[in-house]
Amino acid sequence: MNDRPNSLELAAGGVMAVHAVTVFANLMVSTSFPVGKEITHAMEPGVLMLLRFALAALIIGVYVHFRHGLTFPGRRAMLRYALIASTVVIFFWCMFEALRHTNALNTSALFTVVPVLSAIIAFFWAGERLGGYRFAALALGLVGALWIIFRGDPERLIDLDVNKGDIIFLAGCVAFGFYGVMIKSFHRGEPTAVMTFWILLLSAIFYLAIAAKDLAATEWTAAGPVVYGGIVYLAVVSTVLSFFLFQYAAPRIGPTRVLAYTYFIPAFVLLVDWAIGRGLPTAMTLPGIAIVLIASFVIQRGVIDIGPSK
Repeated sequence: MNDRPNSLELAAGGVMAVHAVTVFANLMVSTSFPVGKEITHAMEPGVLMLLRFALAALIIGVYVHFRHGLTFPGRRAMLRYALIASTVVIFFWCMFEALRHTNALNTSALFTVVPVLSAIIAFFWAGERLGGYRFAALALGLVGALWIIFRGDPERLIDLDVNKGDIIFLAGCVAFGFYGVMIKSFHRGEPTAVMTFWILLLSAIFYLAIAAKDLAATEWTAAGPVVYGGIVYLAVVSTVLSFFLFQYAAPRIGPTRVLAYTYFIPAFVLLVDWAIGRGLPTAMTLPGIAIVLIASFVIQRGVIDIGPSK
């Protein structure tokens, strides 16, 4: 998709509003880390994700039914969607398992390495190359993520002083690095909402297989309204609503600019953690937050200066 903003959209004076929508969508995504941290011990990760994706698939399915008509896409399409869904399933299972052992800020910081991993995978998968600005931005984002994980302590970096949760989530990020590459490679012109519905539905089915052994042992009544409220929030806000906002923004300001705002997520998580009473991280963490924010602006500058990227 071309990253040059549509001239009609620019003339309409709505570009700043689209950027605001994109920032808000990333804010909603960022809340999934602290919300996940709050509920991850209530149920097994597979059970939590089964409920989340089943609800999200139901909501998107209703929209697709009335907007596009809901029909079976064929076996080949289902295979493509299943491969994409597998990356989603691995990523979110790793995320909720990791949050049992690490904190929301660390996972959100590690999430910023996904664009780097996607770029590496795209290079070997499809021969895609990065421009200088985007390469610099991705490198900055990686430096910022490492700074946050190791709290700005070079000795911790040299010793690879990480916890079990960070390692689990990094594995999930590697899987998710394939997601964007597969979406681009496997898209056959169908509406994005249709593709998303089948990916969500297949993800829910995969989670059903993963969580089958845990369903009977789950203490459904002991979970409480906070847990179920968190699941509904993750399905409706962090999954469905953010999806539609990203789909609104991408054609108007370009996917690279939309991607750039991913680097805001650690800062948003820091603010959310502070707002719910978890306090602020150590002062040595703050430069890492600043670095990932700078990475976002480098991508924005690169789009403006060098025009559309492929």
